Amino acid sequence: MRAKKVEFEVTYVNLQDKPDWFLAISPHGKVPVLKVNDQILFESNAIAEYLDEVVAPRVHPEDPIKRAQNRAWTDFVPDFAKALSGTYYNKSRDESDKAIAAAPKALQKVEDAIARERGNDGPYFNGDTLSLVDAAYAPFFQRFLFVDRELKTGLLDQFPLLKAWAEALMATETVTGSVVDTFDQEFEKSLKRRGFWVADLFEKKAAAAE
Repeated sequence: MRAKKVEFEVTYVNLQDKPDWFLAISPHGKVPVLKVNDQILFESNAIAEYLDEVVAPRVHPEDPIKRAQNRAWTDFVPDFAKALSGTYYNKSRDESDKAIAAAPKALQKVEDAIARERGNDGPYFNGDTLSLVDAAYAPFFQRFLFVDRELKTGLLDQFPLLKAWAEALMATETVTGSVVDTFDQEFEKSLKRRGFWVADLFEKKAAAAE
């Protein structure tokens, strides 16, 4: 919606205490949910596809093959997200190290897709314009890069196209402005609340700064 300059209002939901009105409209109890007049849409990809159909200009490729490829790589997001988030959504350094070792398998697939299918210098997945693929991957890059300031996996250094893509996404206010101003603090609190060991790294950093 930000990329397409759609006017909208945001209602934030506390996922630790989901209100009844939200559970009544979100079958999976997850965000995002989009309300269009009296109609409810849920699931990120479905919402994004709807917006691309009704709000010009369309950001999906015009070529049917390219469009199908884009949709396929958007469907690959869960595998990609698991590879990145697995490096810090865990309870021990040992689990983290194992996830870091396993992550390149999924990351390489997307690196190869960019090299094989893009046919230009980017900086985004298809070229110089944000697409639905960019919107799907950006949140997971954002969270990983935040944590990796302290975790220092060096993962993206192995994949120059992925790294350049992630940096391009984090350099546009369309992406970085899509979260609350206190995103870093809230995400750090979430890591601590859920008992993930990387929260200790942030606590040590804060203690050292005092």
